[in-house]
Amino acid sequence: MYHERILTDRLYRLFSVFPVVVVTGARQVGKSTFLANTLGKNIDTVVFDPVIDIENARMDPELFLNNRRPPVIFDEIQYCPELVPALKRRIDRDRSPGQYILTGSQQWGVMRSITESLAGRAVFLDIDGFNIAEITHEKHQDTWLDKWIEAPEKFLKTLSERHLTNTTLYEQLWRGFLPEAHFIPLDTIPDFHAAYQRTYIERDVRLFADVSDWQLFGRFLRLVAALTAQEINYSQVGRKLGLTPQTTRRWLDILKATFQWFELEPFSRNSIKKISGKPKGYISDTGLACAAQAISSPTAIGGHPLWGALFETAVVAEIRKQCSFMSPRPMMYHWRTYSGAEVDIIIEYNGRFYPIEIKAKSNPSRGDTSGITAFRKQYPDMQVEKGIVLAPVERPIPISENDYALPWDIKK
Repeated sequence: MYHERILTDRLYRLFSVFPVVVVTGARQVGKSTFLANTLGKNIDTVVFDPVIDIENARMDPELFLNNRRPPVIFDEIQYCPELVPALKRRIDRDRSPGQYILTGSQQWGVMRSITESLAGRAVFLDIDGFNIAEITHEKHQDTWLDKWIEAPEKFLKTLSERHLTNTTLYEQLWRGFLPEAHFIPLDTIPDFHAAYQRTYIERDVRLFADVSDWQLFGRFLRLVAALTAQEINYSQVGRKLGLTPQTTRRWLDILKATFQWFELEPFSRNSIKKISGKPKGYISDTGLACAAQAISSPTAIGGHPLWGALFETAVVAEIRKQCSFMSPRPMMYHWRTYSGAEVDIIIEYNGRFYPIEIKAKSNPSRGDTSGITAFRKQYPDMQVEKGIVLAPVERPIPISENDYALPWDIKK
């Protein structure tokens, strides 16, 4: 069963303006399904293979393109890098919009080549796993984040509904947000994620990365899954596996390049030394984190040491997805001082700043806004809007003069 994606209208719009749209995202986030149910209904599609040279596209890209007139979708373009220069030459001769859709599951190598070769000719559209609205079949072009950024006072004074899901919070975190994980029985979820990790390491990383010890890389993936929602200390991470900080950084770059890991950069408006300058890292999907840590069931999450980190990972990923629906895309940071004050997310948009704290508890209080208060005091000259504490609460609750607790799955 297909769940319509919020990015559908944006895909149509971009394809009507640009000659090339590059759709990127992790393995199994639904890129091919998304295109098949939108533009792919009326457009020819070619799926490239890492082994087979489909229609001799790698051997003779010009002849291949002569026999594949646009519009056309080229799926998994990273397996046919020879096609990129030929596409560039054709687009230089004809800049008409709506010619090619390219998809890829990793960001280095070919995707970097596309960025360089098709600069000014192509636009990128990143697709992630499901967000809450897509899970509940509620397709909204404007999310609660849109409403908050557009009119914070009005948004916070309006009682908002929650998304009604068929799963508990624990089950949602355990399943994760990859589309296929929502269509299979609960008892097969561990098998799905185990197969995903094995395929990812044996196919994607093996093909595109210089990694000498695949078993050690698998242990590295499990380790960073346990470090989700923490600031990144390359020396500390590497020491646990006998890796140098340089190797740790390079392997994290591999995870980022294959969309398995993302980071929030630290926020700072000056060089004050008491502000931490380390990025904060997150595993891309909570289901993968649960599988990597051998969490056996949804109910086991409640008593697990990673419960808070898993909840924060899910919320940060949800907000990150909502930011990707906006154009231009808001900037996202985290903020922390060496004295311990922190704000999980700072969103910057149109010169205004929107602080968000994340708490894995059902009764947030004024004390949970201490980091937001410290942020306001640190930057008195900035326009800092009313803050939000996202938590597993049932309804919006004012918890201070300037801050509100909201359900993490709020609709709008």
